[in-house]
Amino acid sequence: MHTRQTQPPSTGALDFRALETLQQSHPAWRLLNADHAPLIVSFLHQAYIKPNVRTLPESELVLQLDDYLYHLRREPGAEQAFPRAARDYLDDWAADQRGWLRKYYVTDSDEPHFDIAPATEQAIDWVASLRRRAFIGTQSRLLTVFELLHQLVEGTEADPRVRIAELNRRRTQIDSEIARIKEGAMFFIDATGVRERFLHVATTARTLLSDFRAVDQNFRDLDRAARERIATWDGAKGDLLAEIFGERDTIADSDQGKSFRAFWDFLMSPARQEELTGLLSQVFALDAVQELNPDRRMLRIHYDWLAAGESTLRTVAKLSAELRRYLDDRVWLENRRIMELLREIETKALGLREAMPVSLGISVEALAPDIRLTMDRLLFAPPEKPEIEDAVVLSSAENIPADALFDAVYVDKQRLAEHISRALQHRAQVTLAQIVADQPLDYGLAEIVAYFSIASEDPFAVIDDRKHETILWTDATGRQRQATLPAIIFARAPLVPASAGAPS
Repeated sequence: MHTRQTQPPSTGALDFRALETLQQSHPAWRLLNADHAPLIVSFLHQAYIKPNVRTLPESELVLQLDDYLYHLRREPGAEQAFPRAARDYLDDWAADQRGWLRKYYVTDSDEPHFDIAPATEQAIDWVASLRRRAFIGTQSRLLTVFELLHQLVEGTEADPRVRIAELNRRRTQIDSEIARIKEGAMFFIDATGVRERFLHVATTARTLLSDFRAVDQNFRDLDRAARERIATWDGAKGDLLAEIFGERDTIADSDQGKSFRAFWDFLMSPARQEELTGLLSQVFALDAVQELNPDRRMLRIHYDWLAAGESTLRTVAKLSAELRRYLDDRVWLENRRIMELLREIETKALGLREAMPVSLGISVEALAPDIRLTMDRLLFAPPEKPEIEDAVVLSSAENIPADALFDAVYVDKQRLAEHISRALQHRAQVTLAQIVADQPLDYGLAEIVAYFSIASEDPFAVIDDRKHETILWTDATGRQRQATLPAIIFARAPLVPASAGAPS
């Protein structure tokens, strides 16, 4: 009798060895196996997922966890269930061997901040899906599938006749619906359909924040890998930069990167933001939606998307700053090596001053080499020829009016900065023309010059010489004035070109 050893069937990525590796290394799996998994999942869901919070400072998160543990310990038999302090729990959850929280420092702050990791959010979403749902909507998902299939077929059709025929068919349907509405036959979605579609929208909107965390994590991993290679690199600068930028371009050209860039360009449109705000307000006003007692934070979900996207862009900017710092350090080291070589030459020259070899037939005229680089030469600047009029003679008895000394105009740059901040509260970027339209100029050209000064000092502002805009104002005499100048754009985050700025 022969015995045959059978291997477990392979199922692609979910074979036995792959799952065994995931069990040992994936933070989401470790979270579900943790002793205090109910505490971790319930608290992080309450602190981050439910209120759609992106990041929290350590002091605030410690207070929330202290309060949460206090209520748990008041339950019968649970007085010693969680003996550690809240801060110790948070540090343990953020440790490398756990990886459930990300602990980091934000710019201009000495207090650490916490954010949940993408794997933690995956585990929380999976646990939430285990609860029995009282209402499961299938029609809205079926309609979504049909709509996506229509977009795929129509967007990939290369025959113009087929596309024109499809557009004519849709136009016929629209004309028929218009005719029925004119006759009084209108179609309405019933209350069940309204609630089903709203829940589908709410779930999809919250899932987008999880996608932002995943995209942000990819760029953080790239940033961390770049820092490690920079710290240990001893080769040429060009090879290192080519390797780092090659990996960045791989992420930028991936499906995830392209989708994120298209989403960000769509969301940054002011018209789309106003349209989304209006649609959300109209939907929340429906009686069927009010019966669900919806979370009012859904009304500003697109602002949460903007904040999450800006965080991702800041990660990209941080990576660029790290590369620039690396280049600056390398240049400093090269300059230092040049200075050391020059000192060696001077030292040897001093040693040979008293005992110059006769056989060489040369003489040293200076103790230091005179280096004249081509780029050190200054460009030609025509000399200024001031015109001085010295023919005016004032009598000592004549009274000189001093009114002009008191007519000086003072422009308060702090007040102009407040105008810019107020304009950026509801917009990601704003031009100088839009600011002047909201806050008219009081001092005319002097105030425009002050705006230019603020833009030159603001790291997030851009002065675009390729575009021009016209500023209108009324002077003190009531005359209409105008000035055409380069476009000035103020922003809340760095303005990065589409090819390199957005996590493409």
